[in-house]
Amino acid sequence: MQTLMSIGSFADKQDQPTEAEILAAVGSLLSEWEALTAFIREHYRTQADIKFMYGKNYGWALRFRSKGRLLTALYPTEGGFTVQIILPPDAIEQAQAMNLGERVAQAIARATPYPEGRWLFIPVESAADAEDIRRLLALRAEALRRST
Repeated sequence: MQTLMSIGSFADKQDQPTEAEILAAVGSLLSEWEALTAFIREHYRTQADIKFMYGKNYGWALRFRSKGRLLTALYPTEGGFTVQIILPPDAIEQAQAMNLGERVAQAIARATPYPEGRWLFIPVESAADAEDIRRLLALRAEALRRST
């Protein structure tokens, strides 16, 4: 199931996980997963699908796209999940100015800067992490609005 190099628990492209398998993997953080996915569906116009993202180092994720562009992806892990958000440089500056938790601050610091921004991979371990992600999603959504 999980390889050490994979962001998510489901790294076999030939074996798409079912919703039940995803929810079982998320385990004790299921309430945060459900609250975050409900928040995304309620606040953003997105299409959601389960997609094998970028190869075996990432694996299967619940992807949310807006007008064909990635808003976020949630990678189920054993007993939790990791959220991917791509932020452009100006949004990174805004995020760094926010009072964000340690896991989010570390994800920003670890992410390689590219001309288009940084790919953040944030492990969610608490309600506070999920709240930080809601704040970052607002920055991502604004960046998507500006770029269209």
